[in-house]
Amino acid sequence: MHELFKKRKSVRKFKDQAVEPAKIDEILEAANSAPSAGNLKARKIIVVWEKEIREKISEAAFGQDSVIKAPVALVFIALPRISARKYSSRGENLYAIQDATIAASFAWIEAVNLGLSSCWVGGFEENDIKEILGLGTDEKPVAILPIGYGKGIFK
Repeated sequence: MHELFKKRKSVRKFKDQAVEPAKIDEILEAANSAPSAGNLKARKIIVVWEKEIREKISEAAFGQDSVIKAPVALVFIALPRISARKYSSRGENLYAIQDATIAASFAWIEAVNLGLSSCWVGGFEENDIKEILGLGTDEKPVAILPIGYGKGIFK
């Protein structure tokens, strides 16, 4: 197994250290290189730097405070209508979600490659996240990745 994959751990505690915007750009580039059904890229990624917004997201994620403790969080959004145009209900109900999750996986691995840590946050109130981020009814939040310099590892 590649060493990079062995380094990936779920980290929920972060140092009080800013993440360089250039590293987030590299992470986004990796996420955007992820494959997608029909190369439609039926997903988008919202970068949340603002602590006040991360606090609200944390509340919507059942109090998962890793979202607050990390200096930045990425929220992965599926765009079902885009996928549905080509793949009908299967695109809407599956492929768009897969597109977002594959992108999140690529982002996490690139974060590790850059010396950063993260954990997958999938438990949250979908409608609350939509409201916090101003998402439309046709946008579906799928995952949140808090990203920072880790100070603890939990499996």
